[in-house]
Amino acid sequence: MSYSTLGLDELARHIGMDAREVRRLAERGVIPGQLVGGQWRFHRAALLDWLQRDMHTLDEIDRRNLERAVADEPDAHLLSQLIPRAGVELNLPARSRASVLRELVRLVERTGLLYDAEGMHAALEEREAQGPTALPGGLALPHPRRPMPYATAEPLICIARVPAGIGFSAADGRLTDLFILICSHDDRSHLHALARVSLTFSPELCAALRSAATADEALQLIADAELRMLRERRP
Repeated sequence: MSYSTLGLDELARHIGMDAREVRRLAERGVIPGQLVGGQWRFHRAALLDWLQRDMHTLDEIDRRNLERAVADEPDAHLLSQLIPRAGVELNLPARSRASVLRELVRLVERTGLLYDAEGMHAALEEREAQGPTALPGGLALPHPRRPMPYATAEPLICIARVPAGIGFSAADGRLTDLFILICSHDDRSHLHALARVSLTFSPELCAALRSAATADEALQLIADAELRMLRERRP
């Protein structure tokens, strides 16, 4: 995704939404845009920031349409492909926001796929300074603000549980105990991963992960939930 601008119809196609809905959200200030000569213009970088921050607030239909719009293979078992077994930790030794980011970077290092630990940590800190990635319900999606194609050998997702939970500035005031770290190489795959996570990690899956005893059990729970989500959306 190059950092230029899109018109209203282009944006609607890009994110899989009806142009009338895009206009309504732009007029309400939900989607960042500007009226230039009576025409809406949307800056790609600002749109990426908006989607990273607020994708979870879109309804399920819009998130499904967005995923289809940005995915090369919308029916792929993406999470099963991206989460390595070594990237699952059910007892992350963290007691604060700062320590959880350090430990998440160590978890990525454990996979053997991380080239730039210092850069990854700085990128996670920068993203949290922009706005917390914690969602209501005890889940957080830390990630670099921009994809980092040279930081990891390949795109991946790591899953961590902090059993006691920590304060991570969630809007509902709840402690955060489940962390999903997304490491992508380009904007489209980053949005695809965010959309897939938001569609798969239901409150039911999160509750099951809180009770998982092993990394293999956690991976199976995620794979089963992703498969159910894919089956449910088929016509």
